[in-house]
Amino acid sequence: MAQQTEFSTALLDYVRTVSLRDDEILSDLRRETVELPMGQAMQVMAEEAQFLALLVGLTGARTVVEIGTFTGYSTLCMARAMPVNGRLITVDISEKWPMIAEPYWKRAAVADRIETRIGPAADVLTTLLTELGPDSADLVFVDADKVGYPLYYEKALRLVRPGGLIVLDNTVFFGRVLDDSARDTDTVAVRELNAALLHDDRVDLAMLSMADGLTLAVKR
Repeated sequence: MAQQTEFSTALLDYVRTVSLRDDEILSDLRRETVELPMGQAMQVMAEEAQFLALLVGLTGARTVVEIGTFTGYSTLCMARAMPVNGRLITVDISEKWPMIAEPYWKRAAVADRIETRIGPAADVLTTLLTELGPDSADLVFVDADKVGYPLYYEKALRLVRPGGLIVLDNTVFFGRVLDDSARDTDTVAVRELNAALLHDDRVDLAMLSMADGLTLAVKR
């Protein structure tokens, strides 16, 4: 049985060469993001964002909620995959990040599909549960502060419809989940959520060993 292949820089470059469908808008946004403090570390990998767009298309998602906008790269990719009457609600704690993203959303002609909410993610999710109602979202993507992941997951599970998809980013958290000496609140939260998800019979589950770990949970 084949095991996980170790992806060298050269092999990763090959994968990108034969599969990444890039364009000027996407590459311009990546370049601007990399120049920001921590931009390289916080930016979603291009192939991961392309995969998110594929998931949006496969699920036929018309209502998507994103927890953690940053500079809006994943937002852009997912919005492009939605129908023209789709609605993507993206949430961030700071308005400065969506301000960087908005010109790129406009260039891509998807700004009318995107609604930005600024505030603590837990509070916004509670508001959305009231506004939209439970079982109303098709897909929820979580890529925010890791200490909040357990709470965000529970609220996302209420918000997403049966058969809908929750996607959690950074679920190996730079490999720190294996480091027993890593007891910071972010690492502990990710580690504990991973363990809980394995036995959560409310969802079907797969953790992908791509990027920084990507977990898919389909609500039963």
